[in-house]
Amino acid sequence: MADGSQSLAPPATPAARPTHTRDVFAIAGPAMLANLTTPLLGVVSTAAIGRLGDATLLGGVAMAAVIFDCLFWLFSFLRMGTIAFTAQALGARRPREFPLILLRGFMIAGVVGGLLIVLQYPLGAALWSLMGGGEGVTSAAKTYFAIRIFAAPVTLANYVVLGWLIGQARARLALALQITINIVNMAATVLLVLVADWGIAGAATATVIAETVGIVLGVVLARDICGGQLRASRAALFDRASLTRMMVVNRDIMIRTAALIAAFMFFVAQGARTGDLTLAANAVLNNFLLISAFFLDGLANAAEQICGRAYGARDRIGFSSATRLTIAWGFAFAGLVSIIYALFGPLLFDLMTASEDVRRLARDFLWLVTLAPLLGVFAFAYDGVFIGATWARDMRNLMILSLLIYLAAWALLRPFGNAGLWGALLVHYAARGGLQALRYPSLLRSSFRT
Repeated sequence: MADGSQSLAPPATPAARPTHTRDVFAIAGPAMLANLTTPLLGVVSTAAIGRLGDATLLGGVAMAAVIFDCLFWLFSFLRMGTIAFTAQALGARRPREFPLILLRGFMIAGVVGGLLIVLQYPLGAALWSLMGGGEGVTSAAKTYFAIRIFAAPVTLANYVVLGWLIGQARARLALALQITINIVNMAATVLLVLVADWGIAGAATATVIAETVGIVLGVVLARDICGGQLRASRAALFDRASLTRMMVVNRDIMIRTAALIAAFMFFVAQGARTGDLTLAANAVLNNFLLISAFFLDGLANAAEQICGRAYGARDRIGFSSATRLTIAWGFAFAGLVSIIYALFGPLLFDLMTASEDVRRLARDFLWLVTLAPLLGVFAFAYDGVFIGATWARDMRNLMILSLLIYLAAWALLRPFGNAGLWGALLVHYAARGGLQALRYPSLLRSSFRT
């Protein structure tokens, strides 16, 4: 392959606008499958550690996993921003920017990951105090944390690679890479925990190995896509205008994500204060939210790529078409998921927990969880649209406003206990999507004015 541009998918043009379902699902389908494979990691790790027969080790893995999920979620801008910049370059027919976008992403991932390693001790101390676990569980979590934190640079670099591939509409390659990482992780976990008898250290080491394998394969793929060379001149790589734009967009996405994490952490904390039974029921119900998010987030990935490509091509009709398709299919999936929850929710509760008290309490709030996918369609779809167009500042501001609305709703609904907490969360879903829907027309006009 003499020139990297030879391997590029064609950019969005009037003749190739996303007006058909296949254009959306070429991205959304692999993204949904990738999302669905992720829980298998937790299942395998839990099963492997559970076989050791020590409840504190199991609790330690669970605690540390939550910490890393939230920690790395905060830096998900490395994936989302990379999708947007790559898709816009594709739409604008600027393939020579692809290596620059990837390498700049690697630079940021390396700096952030390195800082996490350097600051691991004060960071860990703050996290253990916040989590408030027992001595045995916290000790096990510290062991896991101390090892897995060294995977931070490669984990974040993998976010960049995945975003870069999706941004070029190479979603199948991104899926294959993510599945490979997951399979290596699961195999290494079984080998190191059950065969080598490394215990919780083995589970953490398995993740470090898997992420390292992933970035090696990702770089090999990237070099092949770029014609065998993955390099750029120092002047181009450190171009002030491009770096500033990337940093500003990533900063705003990071603040937006922090506000979103704060909303869900507040939900968990308030649920915990109402008692162990309510906390257990909410944990079961949260799995339902997670499942619906898998589908809606896949569609959001499609919106990020297709809208970004249309934005780069200055194709307003294609951009609007992608937005409508994403929302329409979002409601289709959300409606299907809501129907399944309404019909089979009680049966699923019976499979998920043996406690009759937890089952009974979960059934009381099932109707609220059934509404969540429908109320979340605009939130997920417009997240993808706004990211694709790099309307990050507006997305940041609207997310902060929706967080304030959420807290205000909780203050008003607090007398209703856990029902009020779930009601406030649904208000947050509606506020996120509703505010973005209201802002969308003016942003569309200003962005495509010329």
